[in-house]
Amino acid sequence: MRLSLSHPARFPLALAATALTLVGTAACAPEDATPLPATSAASGTASPSCTKDSLSLVTPGTFTVGTDKPAYEPWFSDNDPTNGKGYESAVTYAVAEQLGFAKADVKWITVPFTNAYAPGAKKFDVDVNQVSITDARRKAVDFSSGYYDVAQAVVTSKDSPIAGATTLAALKSAKLGAQVGTTSYTAITDQIQPDKKPAPYDTNDLAVQALKNGQIDGLVVDLPTAFYVAAAELDGGKIVGQLPPGAGKVDSFGFVLALGSGLTSCVSTAVDALKTDGTLKKIEGQYLSNAGGAPLLQ
Repeated sequence: MRLSLSHPARFPLALAATALTLVGTAACAPEDATPLPATSAASGTASPSCTKDSLSLVTPGTFTVGTDKPAYEPWFSDNDPTNGKGYESAVTYAVAEQLGFAKADVKWITVPFTNAYAPGAKKFDVDVNQVSITDARRKAVDFSSGYYDVAQAVVTSKDSPIAGATTLAALKSAKLGAQVGTTSYTAITDQIQPDKKPAPYDTNDLAVQALKNGQIDGLVVDLPTAFYVAAAELDGGKIVGQLPPGAGKVDSFGFVLALGSGLTSCVSTAVDALKTDGTLKKIEGQYLSNAGGAPLLQ
């Protein structure tokens, strides 16, 4: 789930305890990165080799990465995926490094969110755009191993009728909204099940604006985005709370690849290596907020 950065806002220092850290250094890839062994972690089909020169790429020698525009905080910084700042940008360059690519070998292209996991040929090697791994989407595309486990959260303003809600039942009468086609929208319909039909929005820009205008009582987004919306996008914003995992399943973001891609196992191996050696946790600590200040709604 994603949010707009309509202006390159930064958090005031006073919000640092509950908001996101928006500064950090890029994860750059050296030319001589050690290639990974092949694995069948995500696709069930092992590649003969994960060396850079043997990878099946859209453009030989180039790691082509798709994401939407604008590229939102805290996943990216300054609407610029190429700078290596923001969680998903930093993770992407770390994965590229594992596969043997230098930072200069990574090419970013614009891919609208819903196009990333739509059926059909792909112009990217991987897409990174807070796309949750689901069985339904696996019918059209491949996913790497999950690079971030995420909770959904409800955001509102301090003067909203749901500002004091502490349970899912207290949200039943609320008018809620979320970006269409996301697991955030599904969380509203499947977990909260409000009496009023939730409002779908093409982008988080529109959803946040609707909340500002009083057209909805609350907005459902992923938890890191919720901290940013509440602190930087809303005047008097508040996180009502986070939702429990839907149907007991953890919601994970993964890199999107073309269905049957020969890269899937290699990208999964790279993600798994970064998880094992603590790199993902380090990048998470640099750019994403923890769950403090977002009580669990039951």
